[in-house]
Amino acid sequence: MSTRREAREWAVQMLFQIDLNPDEERELKTFFQEFWDGQIRLRNPDIPEKQPPPHIRAFSENIVNGVMSHWEEIDNRISSCATNWDISRIGNVERNVLRMGIYEIFFAKQKAPHPVIINEAVDICKFFGTRESGRFVNGILDKLAKDYNAELNKPQEWSPSR
Repeated sequence: MSTRREAREWAVQMLFQIDLNPDEERELKTFFQEFWDGQIRLRNPDIPEKQPPPHIRAFSENIVNGVMSHWEEIDNRISSCATNWDISRIGNVERNVLRMGIYEIFFAKQKAPHPVIINEAVDICKFFGTRESGRFVNGILDKLAKDYNAELNKPQEWSPSR
């Protein structure tokens, strides 16, 4: 597993916790410290509990900080694509994987190629959710990535300078 993939998995777990406890007021720095201090690897009980290396922690925290900074705009983008779905009806795993993917497509300073972002989001969604949830996430992220690319490639209106 790539280090970015592992960092994305940690980021989704953190976003999941934040989403489940929206009324819990605390600074992100405190949240990160509590998360890393108390994390338990539920995926495989045979893996000894240990903290990920600093570069993985930093990338995870960067994603979470970015999602938190753009939370409302990200949720609006989800709502615009998930027609006939209220965002609160979307499963917690799917919703937070979408948030991570949308942050990386639209807002991250260091952008990975969109197919990589989408593929990893789908794999993470299947890992923590279901196969069907992977298809749901793929459909939404693919549409948003196409919209982003179309906006980027849209010809700029020319106006003569005065």
